[in-house]
Amino acid sequence: MHKKSLDPNFPRDFIDAFLIKMEEERQNGQSDFNVGSLVRSTVELFIAGTGTTSITMKFGLLILLKYPEIEEKVHEEIDRVIGRSQSPCMVDRSQMPYTDAVVHEIQRYINLVPLGLPHAVTKDVHLKEYLIPKGTTIFPALKSVLYDRREFPNPEQFNPGHFLDENGAFKKSDFFMPFSAGKRICVGEGLARMELFLLLTTILQNFTLKPLVDPKDIDITPVTTFVSNAPKSYQLCVLPR
Repeated sequence: MHKKSLDPNFPRDFIDAFLIKMEEERQNGQSDFNVGSLVRSTVELFIAGTGTTSITMKFGLLILLKYPEIEEKVHEEIDRVIGRSQSPCMVDRSQMPYTDAVVHEIQRYINLVPLGLPHAVTKDVHLKEYLIPKGTTIFPALKSVLYDRREFPNPEQFNPGHFLDENGAFKKSDFFMPFSAGKRICVGEGLARMELFLLLTTILQNFTLKPLVDPKDIDITPVTTFVSNAPKSYQLCVLPR
């Protein structure tokens, strides 16, 4: 459909731009701009760009069901900074340290992709007494930093205070790396951070979460696979505010 309706002078989206680049490099037999690469890239936009965000949101809502007092603090901050008459925007985040801390703590606590994605060593690397030969596939064990007790006291406990200083201001942490580590971190980090903040604040601006069971009986232990952590299935009610 994109090929049939393509106008090179007016690209409409990512696929159009990719098709135009494919045509420009048609004579280059080594070009990565081909149909296979286009299909893979487009699919990855859906898998990496929506799957991880939706699982994080699903997990975050479950956590807030268990801790209604945290949800109430977010409600108070939303009402004070944004109000009810306008939609949240990214400019608001700098004035909402508690909500920002909650989003960060959700990502830290759920440890969505415990081993990150595989990386390769581009040259021989000496790490302490070990040699990692060039070409070795490595996995960054992200939980080792997300649950580091020196940085996050009681890391098994969900606590937005991990990202707040003594004055209640947001506190950055070099140990916060749910998007992996190094130069090859997730390219969608900026987009994901924006999505999570806007989604959570929009939901809580308009609704109050209501569990179907006693909060103390809610189990937020993740279902763990080799690839990722996910919440157990659950039900909830949302009540208009």
